[in-house]
Amino acid sequence: MTAPCIDIIDDIEDLISSQDITPKERYSSKKKVTIRAKRKLDQEIAPEPQIYSSIIPGTQTIFVKTWGCTHNSSDSEYMAGQLAAYGYNLTEDKNRADLWLLNSCTVKNPAEDHFKNEIEAGRKLGKHVVVAGCVPQGAPKSGFIQGLSMIGVQQIDRVVEVVEETLKGNTVRFLGQKKESGKKIGGASLDLPKVRRNPLIEIIAINTGCLNQCTYCKTKHARGELGSYPPEQIVERAKQAFEEGVCELWLTSEDTGAYGKDIGTSLPELLWKLVEVIPDGCMMRIGMTNPPYILEHLEEISKILKHPRVYSFLHVPVQSGSDQVLLDMKREYTRANFEHVVEFLQSKVPGVTIATDIICGFPTETDLDFSYTMTLCEKYKFPSLFINQFFPRPGTPAARMTRIPTQDVKKRTKKLSDFFQSYEPYGHKVGSVQKVLVTETSHDKLHYVGHNKFYEQVLVPMKEEFMGKMVTVEIVSATKHSMKGEPLDEGVSPALKPSLGKGIVSGVPVEMRPSIFRMVAVVGIFFAVFARILWKFLAINL
Repeated sequence: MTAPCIDIIDDIEDLISSQDITPKERYSSKKKVTIRAKRKLDQEIAPEPQIYSSIIPGTQTIFVKTWGCTHNSSDSEYMAGQLAAYGYNLTEDKNRADLWLLNSCTVKNPAEDHFKNEIEAGRKLGKHVVVAGCVPQGAPKSGFIQGLSMIGVQQIDRVVEVVEETLKGNTVRFLGQKKESGKKIGGASLDLPKVRRNPLIEIIAINTGCLNQCTYCKTKHARGELGSYPPEQIVERAKQAFEEGVCELWLTSEDTGAYGKDIGTSLPELLWKLVEVIPDGCMMRIGMTNPPYILEHLEEISKILKHPRVYSFLHVPVQSGSDQVLLDMKREYTRANFEHVVEFLQSKVPGVTIATDIICGFPTETDLDFSYTMTLCEKYKFPSLFINQFFPRPGTPAARMTRIPTQDVKKRTKKLSDFFQSYEPYGHKVGSVQKVLVTETSHDKLHYVGHNKFYEQVLVPMKEEFMGKMVTVEIVSATKHSMKGEPLDEGVSPALKPSLGKGIVSGVPVEMRPSIFRMVAVVGIFFAVFARILWKFLAINL
């Protein structure tokens, strides 16, 4: 399982602001001191990006970086796919790149701070920078992105235009909302080419936006109201992915449970259509769903989670164990509603994994409210618990509320984190025999990583024949976040279709494939430039 995300607020900003003194005041008694902002000085010495008068596909290199959720990851794969299909070179070495495409997340302050730092780093190196994702879409007037080209979350199909114009020295902004007949649609087409970060995993955003009005959330400002993709488009995209050797399908959105409410269908109806096209040896993971909407479909969802080609795993964020805090957050459910979801699924799907999120230190949270959160977590001992401190996001109702002292928030976060670390969820599985689908390499590069039916992480030996296959293992040891499996003689699942190599473009429409005409054009430009140079040389020397 993924390690818990625990964000600790540093005190340095609070410390500086509490001193209530400006640099000018601090040095007013000193002579021969020049006051100059460090940021301004850095910008003065930063090299200017190279300006290209014309763009020849294949001659510029792009670096793509992503923060945030799997929906953002999917958007980045689509943008990378379009750029690669057009002829741009993609690189993981940002120092080699001519342009940085930075896809942002606005959920928490740290992610946005990292995004700011990367923009600054790119400028210092003289790189062209294009910003995408929820930050420019939700807050396009933010000072730190002014003067940069921007791509909105529903305009990723125009990334080639934005990159070309930026390389020419222009600044462009595409931030509009896509609509048909006055109604919002899901977003950019699912038919776009993409370059998968992991060639074995297909991420499909089944809808964008949500129906909630959570008081702490800024993502709604960027993604907007619910917009669902038609089920037939999603199914076709999944079929294409499996044809290209994908063995794991992830469904993602801001709230998968709300899928279809705007187009007259539902999540279970979509899931039953998808399981029909999942080949043997492949698996599907259902993305995050909020309690209000999954409550409507519990019976059907429990049947789907038991399907042999669907992970028995569901991410259901509770955020707080206090009804009063949930009301202040406008979460539209109670603690009892959430407990009903957990207990119903546990009774119908033996062994099901329920992952959840907690926000510590919401402005109205009292010590008593936090104690309710503790008892909820103690009751279920969630194997995957994502713990976050409250961050006031500009423009949200919660940002205007009086904040709890930082030290109190830290104490609550630590208390919950210490409890989470106190129990080990997988020890009882040592000695069991499981089938795991292997899709990744571990961070330490010493093992391959697979997941069992309950989407629990299992480490296996690094044997090439295991990657992308279902491997039968015996669990020989367990830690807090994973198990270790020893492969048995039963071997691996039958060979699937070979996956596309890393960096290969998926689903390229014919009109976007490099053609003989584009090749001729490039060669023609080369010879035209060469002839001009030769003519000047001859003119000088004759």
